[in-house]
Amino acid sequence: MYHPYFRGKQFELITIREMAPLLAEKNFVPVIEPVRESLGGLKKALNAVCIAGGRAIVIVNPFHGDHQEDGASLTGLFENDFCGYDNIAAGILLRSDMTIEEVMACYVDHAEHSPVLIHAGFTAPKELVAKLADDMPNLINVFVEDHAKLLYRKHFVQSTRILLRDGFKRQRNADYPVMEEFSDLHVTYAELGMAGFGDFLTVGDVYSEGGGPAYAVAIHLTFIDPDKDEVMYVYHFVSDTKDTPTDPAGKFAQALAKLIAKLDSGTSNILETEAIQEFRDLHAKGHFPGLGYIKKLSMKHHIETLADYVT
Repeated sequence: MYHPYFRGKQFELITIREMAPLLAEKNFVPVIEPVRESLGGLKKALNAVCIAGGRAIVIVNPFHGDHQEDGASLTGLFENDFCGYDNIAAGILLRSDMTIEEVMACYVDHAEHSPVLIHAGFTAPKELVAKLADDMPNLINVFVEDHAKLLYRKHFVQSTRILLRDGFKRQRNADYPVMEEFSDLHVTYAELGMAGFGDFLTVGDVYSEGGGPAYAVAIHLTFIDPDKDEVMYVYHFVSDTKDTPTDPAGKFAQALAKLIAKLDSGTSNILETEAIQEFRDLHAKGHFPGLGYIKKLSMKHHIETLADYVT
């Protein structure tokens, strides 16, 4: 079903931890690309997933972050902390710079960890399918749509296929439109021959180590429009102040006021999720929880919205 793709920063991992019961209930399977050297937060998130009876995929050869050059500690995580956990799978990220030999070596190393192949630029699908012909009917292949087009995906038709689409068009906060289309994949994935779908939540696939000072603050909230074939859209509530790096709390208050006004208009189509209730509470208290916390609420709302849709 739904596979949200997280980069393993602090608030992404906290989101997984807090949402673990709902993720498990809906059979949603997070894909996690660890980007921080410390694995403490990742272990907490995975333990929460296990306690809830859910599943997760952890990429053992990340392209971004602190484990880019050496994923040995991630392999150790499987061997030492999650050995025998069938619900925590090893994700192998297939990029354009990988050879078939490198893919197979990683696959063999993690054969005991229910390996999942995540296609993000790899260029030899035919050869890979030939190597894994016997395993293919039991394999899960996850395709990042921008890097794995239709002809590429057809090679893996005998497997379980998941399609990930980046619906979030990342740009400077000050430049976001009020609203734009996010994705229709939650409606159309089965017609595309997929067993499930995924996205990069309200963060996007563009990776950055950390933001500089926020000249503008934006709150990104997705919603499903019942009048437009249930396509998902995203609102961008952006602060009016955009020309100074100071006063993020004041800018958040401006963006939040726009969000609350839209909610109270009765025309937003935004689902009244637990995350939205938190936004309402923050508005009532006049409290600024920090930019990371705001991002967490946005991701939480996105997951809750899709969970309601698949009910």
